[in-house]
Amino acid sequence: MKKGYKSILVLFLVFSFLIPQIDIITPAVYVQAASETSAAFNSEEFNKSLADDFRYLTKNPGTDIKSYIDKSRAGFAAALLNMLKGASYEEVISDYVAGYGFTEDEAVTQLKTAFTFKKKDKKKDLKSRNLYKCTVKYLKSTGLKSSEIKKLKNILLDVHEDILSYWNDDAPAKKEIVSYMKSITDKNSKDYIPVERRIAVFDMDGTVYCETDPNYFDHLLLAHRVLEDEDYKDKASDFEKKVANDVLTMNETGKEPENMSVNHGTAVASSFKGFTPDEFYDYIAEYKKTPMNSYDGMTLGEAFYEPMLQIIDFLEANDFTVYIVSGTDRFIVRGLLKDSKLNLPNNQLIGSDVTLVSTDQGDTDGLNYVFDDNDKVVFGGEFIVKNLKMNKVTVIVQEIGVQPVLSFGNSTGDASMAEYVTTDNKYKSLAFMLCCDDTERENGNIAKAEKMYSLCEQYDWVPVSMKNDWTTIYGEGVTKKAK
Repeated sequence: MKKGYKSILVLFLVFSFLIPQIDIITPAVYVQAASETSAAFNSEEFNKSLADDFRYLTKNPGTDIKSYIDKSRAGFAAALLNMLKGASYEEVISDYVAGYGFTEDEAVTQLKTAFTFKKKDKKKDLKSRNLYKCTVKYLKSTGLKSSEIKKLKNILLDVHEDILSYWNDDAPAKKEIVSYMKSITDKNSKDYIPVERRIAVFDMDGTVYCETDPNYFDHLLLAHRVLEDEDYKDKASDFEKKVANDVLTMNETGKEPENMSVNHGTAVASSFKGFTPDEFYDYIAEYKKTPMNSYDGMTLGEAFYEPMLQIIDFLEANDFTVYIVSGTDRFIVRGLLKDSKLNLPNNQLIGSDVTLVSTDQGDTDGLNYVFDDNDKVVFGGEFIVKNLKMNKVTVIVQEIGVQPVLSFGNSTGDASMAEYVTTDNKYKSLAFMLCCDDTERENGNIAKAEKMYSLCEQYDWVPVSMKNDWTTIYGEGVTKKAK
């Protein structure tokens, strides 16, 4: 057993032995406790207790014997921590068996139960799965935030890093957000913001995710569906084909055809008509495995701006609720972010909308139809609204219900959102705008960046220089292809 993994086992045994009123815990007791709680394993109550245990550790990194993991969860908790630390399958199972008295089959059964997120997961061999990713996904299902999981991992690895390490120390935007956070989290400050009002809204494309390579993700998805998908391309309508070919023209010229926003939304709605949301997510999961056009070492599903992910971690670590408010279709946003580096819950993902109907509803109005046990919810094939510009403000009012205090965008499509956040706000508020001025590491556009710098000065937004403020854009192992 490696030294690092022994330390985790010792930590939890110390918790158990040194707390008064707790019986000495032997492996047999662990087995009995696990047996008694097997019915509750992976239950909401079990997960909440486990999340509370880990949350205490993240908020009290110096703690040792003042906190403990209950004996019914200790073995499983230690296994999760080992996997979060990067332990191999063999190391995890060995610790589980040696430290807590389980047989290998019992240990594997518990972990497979926890890591069954879909029906097909039951058939997967635990040894062949990415245990680290499974652990992160499970921990998120217990209610832990990405920032809490990252902090827990750093504690295990004894990492003490700057949460904004991908930002240059002299970056004005970094200084602004750090100063802002100190002010609004200090209860003695006039700028203090209560936790329930710490709300931030982010655009997606060009703000947290690669904007165009050579086009928006949702545009590339439509072109693939209509022109390349063997199961659909012969069924595509003439309108869908026209819009898909307009996408290809945009790829070449960089110019957007007239009415493209509405035409694209309409074509997306009709070309995926009849899909359930889960079927759509699975479709996107396959498509986002596609390698990026202009980069080596990255797929479409991995093209997130690492410095902006750190901003979100920073906000969540300070009790912010983060929303994505995108012009991309809501369900495409959900599919792209699912199982990604930015795995926010669906209720915090807002985008453009299409109709939803039940499978047996037909043309009957929803006011006159009752959903029954044979129905499924599917896409109805009609486009409703493009969530850009003023429509972003409208949807924020409708779905969030309170005025956010931070806005992050990158274009004039986000201007209304930025102005709404910073106009007549009861609390101290800021709007940040990314400027795409890096042409070496990213598909930058100097003219567009200069225009945004000018707008930031005009509207008092905080500019973010992708070139000068960030030490990396996509992280290690990703390089832009030479033209």
